[in-house]
Amino acid sequence: MRVEYVNPFVEAAFNTIKTVLGVDIVRGKLYLKDTSQPVLGVAVLVGLAGDVEGRVIFDMERETALKIASDMNGETLTEMDELVKATIMELGNMITATAVTRLQDLGFSFDLTPPVLFSGEKMELSNSGVEALIVPVDLPQGRLEINVAIRERI
Repeated sequence: MRVEYVNPFVEAAFNTIKTVLGVDIVRGKLYLKDTSQPVLGVAVLVGLAGDVEGRVIFDMERETALKIASDMNGETLTEMDELVKATIMELGNMITATAVTRLQDLGFSFDLTPPVLFSGEKMELSNSGVEALIVPVDLPQGRLEINVAIRERI
């Protein structure tokens, strides 16, 4: 996977989270994954198609999702209800849209699928022949992992 596909997502996540939540985040050590991996509990998936194909997942624990949604909505949210789900999907959508705009500025052409949210316990994600780069980020609300799996269209 080419680094120019990944950097816009990391930059967009940092900038969007800082703007929306008003917090600083710390990037953890990046790592590659080419096999199945567990999902932390709440994951927003956005598909990409065009010059390159793949997907981006914003993965977090349920408690982290609740804290992020609470902060974004200015109220304490304690249940994984429709407001929390919509808020977390919108955060993923904002990050992805910003990254794709940057990639389009670099000459790449993409279309996005609408965000899809998965939540539950003991979920696993399998990569279908596409290596995924995991970018963990720590913020006051908890850990968020940006999982990018993109390849050039053949």
